[in-house]
Amino acid sequence: MIMANTLREKLNAGAATMGTHFLSADPDMPEIIGDTGLFDYGEYCAEYSAFDMQLLYHMARAGQCANLPLMLKPDQESQGFWAQAALGAGFKAVLFTDIRTAEDVTACHRTIAADIPGEGGQMGVKLRRPALSGYQPDGYLDDLKATVFLIMIEKNAALDNIDEILETAKAKGVDMTQWGPADFGFSRGEPSLMHTPEIRPFEEQVIKKSLEYGVAPRIEIAEVEQAKRYIDLGVRHFCIGWDRFIYQAGLTRIGEGMRKLIETL
Repeated sequence: MIMANTLREKLNAGAATMGTHFLSADPDMPEIIGDTGLFDYGEYCAEYSAFDMQLLYHMARAGQCANLPLMLKPDQESQGFWAQAALGAGFKAVLFTDIRTAEDVTACHRTIAADIPGEGGQMGVKLRRPALSGYQPDGYLDDLKATVFLIMIEKNAALDNIDEILETAKAKGVDMTQWGPADFGFSRGEPSLMHTPEIRPFEEQVIKKSLEYGVAPRIEIAEVEQAKRYIDLGVRHFCIGWDRFIYQAGLTRIGEGMRKLIETL
């Protein structure tokens, strides 16, 4: 049975959305996230993780059990293979990294769009998880068309080509842009730029331009308090928190508390 893409349904309804990141190569993570009932999706940051195709299947199963659509963020070098593998496993969204030119957007679109007339895609029939209970052509095609398509704007070259990129993104059905301050500073030879106020004009340019072209900007934040500034700039889509850092912060809090207590014994 094909799981409904509730993230797509929310976007089509014009609703604001919220996800959270996980880097752990453990299917328990999407189940834990989904069981809270608070998030619209979980983003598996595969670019920073170690995984295989079988793991993607288990993650998608766990997400389906918890009614949580999953998004994949693949590494640029192998993104075509892994994007198609993730959709075949049952993921519902793909965030493509390292966009530099309009041609990059077209290449990403071609990877996940259906190989049917008028679509310009190369995604054919994959008899994987969505077809395990039997291949239903219309249902399979509808599910593929519902894939949520995101691109990272995170390179200095991307800012130089921002209008061409966003014009193509709009034409190719990109749902969201995602600003990436770390890679942006790195690509300029200024790795620490992301931690300075000087990063803000670049970030605000991406948000403003995305809104101008009708492609929703999404922003990654670590704390709830960071959201207000972006909401004031027109942002309505967020991905908050990373499992690794949430776990580390929790361990630090309870560890420091207990350390202070037992040192008095």
